[in-house]
Amino acid sequence: MKETNYLKGTLVAALIILLAALIENAILSNIVYLPAVPDICLICVIFISLQNGKLFGEGEGFFSGLCLDFLGACPFGLNCLYRTVIGYLAGIFHRVIGTDGIFTPVLLALVGSFVKALLLFVISILFPMVRLDFSPFTKIFLWELAENAVLAPIIFKLLNLFRKYIDIRAEAAS
Repeated sequence: MKETNYLKGTLVAALIILLAALIENAILSNIVYLPAVPDICLICVIFISLQNGKLFGEGEGFFSGLCLDFLGACPFGLNCLYRTVIGYLAGIFHRVIGTDGIFTPVLLALVGSFVKALLLFVISILFPMVRLDFSPFTKIFLWELAENAVLAPIIFKLLNLFRKYIDIRAEAAS
């Protein structure tokens, strides 16, 4: 029973991440009026990591990076690297930070976006041959930060509807 719950949670989380990656790359990146593309996958990874812990968070972070690497035009493995770290860091706070309300998701999205910017900055220093068009010192980053903060409570509320399918320990707790 525990294995089926784990498999079900993994598949539902993977489908959510894949859908978020498709929305992010196929729809939102083609809207001309958006100054920056909100990072829906990052918000989903943070939510899923907070529900299921470090190991599950880093796995879903890696999967979201893999989806974005296949769909995007960045160097292969870049998204996998920093999203795995973000999934692990968010999973550290498994069942410690609540995902309800408005302020907490906004704060989590802001912190996640800053960690993303910091990790990309460190990666650009460690690998100078890789050209990144992302800088934490631009207006585009501020727009992405604002868009992530606005969308985080909405995405968290939407993902709360699927919480019992995402949570791999839901049947054991009830």
